[in-house]
Amino acid sequence: MKITLLNSFLLIGAFLCFGLAKAQTVTGNVSDKTGPLIGANVLVKGTTNGTQTDFDGNYSLDNVPKNATLLFSYIGYTSMEVAVNGKSSVSATLEEEANELDEVVLVGYGSQKKSDLTGSVGQVDAEQLKERPSTSLNQALSGKIAGVQVNTNSGRPGGKSNIRVRGFSSINSSNNPLYVVDGVQLPQGGLDQFSTAIDYLNPNDVVSIEVLKDASSTAIYGARGANGVILVTTKRGRSGQGRITYDVDYSVNQFGPNRPRVLNSEQYAMVEQLSWENTAKFDPDGWAAGEYAQYEPRLKRADPLMAGLFDSNGKAIYDTDWSKEVVQHNLSQNHQLGFSGGNDKTTYAISLGIRDDQGLLKNTYLKRYSGRFSIDDQIKTWLKIGGSLSYNYQTENLADTNDEVPRRMVEDFPFLPVKYENGPKEGLYADNRDYPYAEGTRNSVHRLNSQKYILNTQTSSGSIYSNVNFTNELQMRTVVGANILTQENNEFSDSTLDSNGVARASASNEKQTFWSIENYLTYNKEFNENNSLTALLGLSWQQSNRFFINAESRNFPTDFFQYNNLGAGTDNLGVASNANKEALNSYFGRLNYNLYGKYLFTVTARADGSSKFGDNNKFSIFPSAAFAWRISDEEFLSNNELISNLKLRTSYGVTGNSEIPPYSSLSLLSSNYKTVWDGNPIGGTGLNRLANPDLKWEKTAQYDVGLELGLFKNRISFEADYYYRKTTDMLLDAPVPQSTGYATIRRNVGSMENKGLEIGLNTVNIRTDDFTWNSSFNISMNKNKVLSLATPSDIFGVGGPGITNETSIIRVGEPVGAFWGLTRLGVWGTDEAAEAAQFVSYRNGLTLLPGDIKYKDFNGDHIINDDDRSIIGNGSPDAWGSFTNYISYKNLDLTLELQYSYGNDVMNMNLHSSEDRQALANSYTTVLDAWTPDHQDTMIAQVRDTRAGYVTNVDTHWIQDGSFIRGKNLAIGYSFDSNILDRLYLNKLRIYSSVQNFFLIVDKELLGDPEVTPIRGNASNNAFSQGMKWHEYPKSTTFVIGLQVGL
Repeated sequence: MKITLLNSFLLIGAFLCFGLAKAQTVTGNVSDKTGPLIGANVLVKGTTNGTQTDFDGNYSLDNVPKNATLLFSYIGYTSMEVAVNGKSSVSATLEEEANELDEVVLVGYGSQKKSDLTGSVGQVDAEQLKERPSTSLNQALSGKIAGVQVNTNSGRPGGKSNIRVRGFSSINSSNNPLYVVDGVQLPQGGLDQFSTAIDYLNPNDVVSIEVLKDASSTAIYGARGANGVILVTTKRGRSGQGRITYDVDYSVNQFGPNRPRVLNSEQYAMVEQLSWENTAKFDPDGWAAGEYAQYEPRLKRADPLMAGLFDSNGKAIYDTDWSKEVVQHNLSQNHQLGFSGGNDKTTYAISLGIRDDQGLLKNTYLKRYSGRFSIDDQIKTWLKIGGSLSYNYQTENLADTNDEVPRRMVEDFPFLPVKYENGPKEGLYADNRDYPYAEGTRNSVHRLNSQKYILNTQTSSGSIYSNVNFTNELQMRTVVGANILTQENNEFSDSTLDSNGVARASASNEKQTFWSIENYLTYNKEFNENNSLTALLGLSWQQSNRFFINAESRNFPTDFFQYNNLGAGTDNLGVASNANKEALNSYFGRLNYNLYGKYLFTVTARADGSSKFGDNNKFSIFPSAAFAWRISDEEFLSNNELISNLKLRTSYGVTGNSEIPPYSSLSLLSSNYKTVWDGNPIGGTGLNRLANPDLKWEKTAQYDVGLELGLFKNRISFEADYYYRKTTDMLLDAPVPQSTGYATIRRNVGSMENKGLEIGLNTVNIRTDDFTWNSSFNISMNKNKVLSLATPSDIFGVGGPGITNETSIIRVGEPVGAFWGLTRLGVWGTDEAAEAAQFVSYRNGLTLLPGDIKYKDFNGDHIINDDDRSIIGNGSPDAWGSFTNYISYKNLDLTLELQYSYGNDVMNMNLHSSEDRQALANSYTTVLDAWTPDHQDTMIAQVRDTRAGYVTNVDTHWIQDGSFIRGKNLAIGYSFDSNILDRLYLNKLRIYSSVQNFFLIVDKELLGDPEVTPIRGNASNNAFSQGMKWHEYPKSTTFVIGLQVGL
């Protein structure tokens, strides 16, 4: 670290010897015919030096050569160029036009005009982020950019979101994109409960997001760019009068659309009685032997412990709707306070945030306290320094870390109250396990009130930078960044949840520290009006450290201690810890050449060296090249009234994926070798795998062809990209000879491809002085295919968690995460009794009968086994996107956002416990459509007592069409006019109301929400589990009212 810092400062000193150019600070105002333009872009032409105007339309730009030309631009206005000619004040009045060209877009280690881009870059600004208040940045990105798939897979606060840019690129490495916040890269690794470092950034601190999608854009980040790069810019101060902003919103939740229905008390009694009666058919020997006599519903209801639950006729007194009992309708609130300002030399910005999201389920919440400070100071005309510092503390109580609550909401008996109101158990929770011969579980409200899963996350991050201008054309930037994340997990289940009255508690702590130092030179040269060049050359050092410790205990003398005194527990004391460290050293460069303003060339390269890989492959080089042709600037289109912009671009490049465990190439010591000697446990240590000094990077080569088209002065803007991505050298476990003493070694042996099409369309439908209507539509299509694996054999246990059998498969020639199971043909009918009896039983060894599930026997051997399983679906969609309309009339504004997905399947594993079996717990109302002698045209088996033998397998009946159209957001707002603002001494006052997730159109067979991943399993076996449903935290419809104030 000390050597690295010394090298950095020596490098700065060396470049200072070149001499310093004369430059000046230029101020001014940007306006249109109605007044100042807020957030207009001001850029020194031919450079990356730029800024934006403040709330009054004022700007201040440092390091402006006296002979420079300033480029002024704003969305919807014609850009303007103004020569400085040594002046210190330059203002501009822009003409309105439906044109978004010439907007400044961030790219890796710099910025470019949108019209000069050669790569595929999606952009979201602050106003778009504010349309839909979100807890996490990933949620805010959902549906905004073509090619970026964001799935919010849980209704809990924070959303449990995952994000994929142009599909999957790896099986055993991370598929998460790289996030770069204010030029500092964040760790890509996963945290507790499928979260990542970006989930702990306050979205209200963000002013813009750029998503780099093709290799021309991402190759500058080399080994970390294979899954796309997301550049995040946070708020900075601007010179001028100080500004204060205050944004507040309040919200409440209710159950979202398409809630699954379960049996009520009357329906359950009917199904229970029929199940018991049908037992005589499905287990005649057991029935004759009296083995089922005690299961008769009449006798179970007459049990003394059930007194007060049924009347004298055995009819249930209670009819509990557990979906109403588990919810809370608490008020959530979000307060954001900002201060910014400065003068020509120094600017600052301060933001403070308090967020309290109350979950839909009782006692669940997310609370966040955040603060951010940034400062920029022009010390000399040739030297500018600045930095930012942020702190976030987030605490959550989660209810979906396992299936105990979401599953019980379905399976809790409707005839039970939450608590007994009389009888021997008066005041105690009424649990399913109290009912004779039922499954031994506790009710969902009992769980919510008697267990805690507290996740506390503290994030401290900061960066400092310096910009040194050696000449008008040469600048060096140094950025030092750090991110320290501490995650504390405290769990407690009280003694009432355990059959033996034993409480359980655990506490864990994980600390991750990350630092980086980056130095890069930028050279901008405009040779003449037809030739310009921008060159970038830099180096980077990064290091990450991680430490984890955990302790657990049980059997406490009192529940009072919870997880605060683990030493008070007397049983199952356990302690574990682990640590790792990794480093990355990089050298990178980029060259942009602009010929005649219409032929654009980009070449990049990055050399990365990582501690994770084998000694023979520590370093690798990741190059890219791109070309764009601005056809609309050719003479034959220069005066075309129809086509206002036409650009064709293409790129090719290679990126890498270094997101593997730190010591993957090494033999590791393990302490799992234990024995007992003379009655005493003895620990042992040994190597647990073979080393691979040839282990190297996964590489993704990507081709991209893009078209940008603007019509009628860009009132219609169309953008399309076709891409092909091929990942090679995938890291997989390959078999080795048994003589080595090991079964496998991790090697570079697999490959995979993705190809797709992205389309974006923006239109200005109507624009008058009082009324505007704009629309935005995007659609993305991606096809994934595995090309090769370590062996021809299929891979199980990676895509998704098992249940009755493996649920997903990775197979050559198929997409990753394909669903795997049997084909259900229906239910055996009464006229098929003889045929059913020929099959080797797949029902507990009992003869198959009419009313049992009928499967397709692919090989005709009358045995249903793995030979009859096949690929039966996939959770990835064929197409997805959004359609958004923005309407304003005078001071009123309205936003309507719809999101859609087509061709994705849902594997509803809930049907295993909530439809395929009866009499142990409650079921979905779908069992009312079960087979009977008078109703044989159904896919649901005849009900019976589970103990009489039932059939349940992952099969095609569990696969449901997950295509959907979702009402994502409907918002209406009112901005007060200047007359009222002047009287209130304000410059902004807007009130708004919105409703999120307000409708959902799905196939009638689908139960619940289609955007889902299972609670079951963990990160290692949920890599491709999108669309797998196993009792998730339900999604809510959220009603919001908010206020935005500026002064």
